[in-house]
Amino acid sequence: MALAHLHRINSEANMARFYCIDVAATLFGDVSVLRTWGRIGTHGRTSIETCASIEEAERAASQTLRHKMRRGYLPTGQMLPPDLAE
Repeated sequence: MALAHLHRINSEANMARFYCIDVAATLFGDVSVLRTWGRIGTHGRTSIETCASIEEAERAASQTLRHKMRRGYLPTGQMLPPDLAE
């Protein structure tokens, strides 16, 4: 399950992006932060950062989440339908 699934939609700029952040255990006892991003409707790209502890992974995920929300991404539940956004 994803820690956060964000969208950034701007129809005037033809922008429809997603960003997904997840924290998951690895087979070797470490913890990874998985970041997946791209245009909505595509598989996107994925980045994996391995951390030594769950606290370190959660800190990295929270930092990424704050950065993306400052850039205009919103949790998918807070997105308005396109006809109501105007």
